Amino acid sequence: MPRVAIATDSTAYLPQELVQQHNIRVIPLNVLFGQETYLDNVDIGVNEFYGRLAKMNGNLPTTSQPSAGAFRDLYTEMAREADEIVSIHISSDLSGTVASALQARDMMSDMPIHVVDSRVTTMAMGYMVLEAARVVEAGGSAAEAAAAAEAIGSQMKVLFAVDTLRYLHKGGRIGGASVLLGTALDIKPILELTEGKIEAACKVRSMKRAMPKVADMLAGEFGEGARVRAATIGAACPEAAEAMAAQLRKKFDVVELYMSDLSPVIGTHVGPGTVGALAFPA
Repeated sequence: MPRVAIATDSTAYLPQELVQQHNIRVIPLNVLFGQETYLDNVDIGVNEFYGRLAKMNGNLPTTSQPSAGAFRDLYTEMAREADEIVSIHISSDLSGTVASALQARDMMSDMPIHVVDSRVTTMAMGYMVLEAARVVEAGGSAAEAAAAAEAIGSQMKVLFAVDTLRYLHKGGRIGGASVLLGTALDIKPILELTEGKIEAACKVRSMKRAMPKVADMLAGEFGEGARVRAATIGAACPEAAEAMAAQLRKKFDVVELYMSDLSPVIGTHVGPGTVGALAFPA
């Protein structure tokens, strides 16, 4: 049986204990403050990043994907202990990470590498990575692991509310949510990550109302009381993330739940105060 290794990137937000338990390799994206480049969640963590972001009045930080060379180095290292690799990454509509992974794969024609465009990010992608790892540990092949990840990705619903569209607009990731630009300051947009892109879902009058609304929308998708695996999404707002988790437990039979702190790369594009949730059938 070929030995299969799993890779992902730093926007998956898998808890570190799961990364270690399943021997998952994580390649970081990059955060750029002017001429300074930091590896996401390696050189700069959540607290330092949001502290710096709060003090910025002019140009916002930018982000970039790992280079093809960085992926080649990672795959070369993984190939020492594996015969095949499953590499699952942030939506290609949000980042060039998948493109870099594909370039690296093409440089290593003697190593079977299954690159998966998750079409999502955050713990939605984390669950896909976790599913791939569990399939491999159960004796499944690399192709079966990649297919299992894509299967749960297709069932995923991801909703989040942002305090302002400023960050998405400036970062160029606003997608169909551009229809909400110019919305009154006291109206908070709820957005959906669907088909790999960010689209407008609805509006609420406050971030406090956003959390039950997100839970209601997820219940409308899967049915109230449904067995789901879920996660919260939060950017420098732990109390809101806890409240979001409580809403999920109220609406569903939650069999697995993680709370994701949005790292610098995603935080750059959505801004502090963002809160939301994702779920899929268990």
